[in-house]
Amino acid sequence: MIFFVLAGYFLWVVYPMLWVAYSSLKPDDAIFRNAFALPSMDALQWKNYQQAWREAHFGEYFLNSVLVTSVSVASILALGSTTAYALSRFYHPLGNVLYGLFLAGLMIPVQLSIVPLFFELRSIGLLNSKLGLILVYTANGLPFAIFILAGFFRALPRSLYEAAVVDGCSETSAFWRVMLPLARPGLITVAIFQFIGIWKEYFFAFMFTSGAREESVRTLPLGLGNLSVAAQYHTDYGMLFAGIVMVTLPILIVYLLLQKHLVKGITDGALKG
Repeated sequence: MIFFVLAGYFLWVVYPMLWVAYSSLKPDDAIFRNAFALPSMDALQWKNYQQAWREAHFGEYFLNSVLVTSVSVASILALGSTTAYALSRFYHPLGNVLYGLFLAGLMIPVQLSIVPLFFELRSIGLLNSKLGLILVYTANGLPFAIFILAGFFRALPRSLYEAAVVDGCSETSAFWRVMLPLARPGLITVAIFQFIGIWKEYFFAFMFTSGAREESVRTLPLGLGNLSVAAQYHTDYGMLFAGIVMVTLPILIVYLLLQKHLVKGITDGALKG
């Protein structure tokens, strides 16, 4: 009974993705004529991907997303790991207060921060820029990173740190060479969640880059909205599905490659937290 339930859930989740994937290789008339039929092998519409990549400027959007996501995730990991280590391994009267302030960031709806962030970015000249978007994503991801990584660092035996110091490591060297590698499952967990969240994020990107030239700053989720322009304001479903596949495929690849580390990181974090 459990097998059939899980099999049904699998089909319910996976089949829509497969349907979008093979529908992206069909012309519009075939989609309307028989929406659930497989595409004809001798008439695969690879031009849907070419049109989305070139005419809808998905190439520029893809590079923007790669740059913004990679720099944001790297910044979150660097700042989050050092902050979590300092808050969890060293005592300071304000340490718990600072940790509580970071955790409070997890409970604040992002919609409440839009107006002050908009005016702040405009005042420092970073509105409609990739750097401004990176700063927003980094600040938004830090509370989650600190929450996860602090649990890992608290669970590491202090004897490892003391042994590294005895062997001649400085404080910084002990952190980078000993403590940080031991927290790798937590780092991978944070990286996966932040990559998925930033790659598909639409709200911040729309609010803070709406005044920029579309190809110069905007990311892939916003590129989907440009498909109607590239299709001359009529719905080209084949090109739309091709765009959805290009947005979704990197997330699936990253998740499939790192899913074992993700499960291990979540399990270790739950036990250590």
